Amino acid sequence: MNTFMLEIVTPERKVFAQEVNSISVKGVEGELGILAGHIPMVTPLQIAPMKIKVDGKEHFVAVHGGFLEVRKDKVVLLAESAELPENIDVDRAKASKSRAEQRISMADRSKQDHVDFRRAELSLQRAIARLKVSENR
Repeated sequence: MNTFMLEIVTPERKVFAQEVNSISVKGVEGELGILAGHIPMVTPLQIAPMKIKVDGKEHFVAVHGGFLEVRKDKVVLLAESAELPENIDVDRAKASKSRAEQRISMADRSKQDHVDFRRAELSLQRAIARLKVSENR
């Protein structure tokens, strides 16, 4: 099966660099599947788990926004942050999810400004992505 180099890079570090068979990510316009030989493209990403297939095995990474660049010879994911399952603190993610849900509920009732609501929404999305990825350890 054909492979391609996948690099996942954040402002802090390179999270992942390996030859893979395929990836599946959630772009702003929907789910994207990338195989070797895909046409070059750049697309913004949503906060969601990313699925990576290597030699028939599935691996997951919590991706928190950014951009995916598909090149002729490799794919580069430039993420605001990205976490491998072994780096996710499940208890912390559950607590973050609960706090975000409370903030969203309070924002609905008090009609707080849109910025607070959006921050809580993004926090909730990140927590859910972390929890989904941690389930697939």
